[in-house]
Amino acid sequence: MTLADGIRAAQASGDLQPLIEAVPYFRWLKLRVERHGEELVTILPFQDMLIGNPMLPALHGGITGALLESAAMISLIGAMEKPKLPRIINITVDYLRPGRPLDCLATGLVTKQGRRVANVRALAWQGDREKLIATASAHFMMI
Repeated sequence: MTLADGIRAAQASGDLQPLIEAVPYFRWLKLRVERHGEELVTILPFQDMLIGNPMLPALHGGITGALLESAAMISLIGAMEKPKLPRIINITVDYLRPGRPLDCLATGLVTKQGRRVANVRALAWQGDREKLIATASAHFMMI
């Protein structure tokens, strides 16, 4: 399945899992997507390879950033009316606390979706959604 096919299938059915299956990096991370009402929650299952600091242990910051970027993109694709592939322009990640060796969840909040650029705020947490481990602000070019 191509990426365009995955986006079309996901938008037609409302199930974003075909999109996950169409992106090799998403598959490698074993990402899952769940719909909670209107919200799409991206789940990164814990794997030992995600640990960056084995002394704590804590998730690698790059993995946390990748989850936030992925969740922002998935939420944006879920909000679009026409199947397009948004391309990241930039992302700023704020690390708030170490990610523990647990499943990590994230969601994206589309704050502005224009014809050429979209702005998305992403949030990541483990267990208690009120205790965020990281947030991000991302800008995407709409192609």
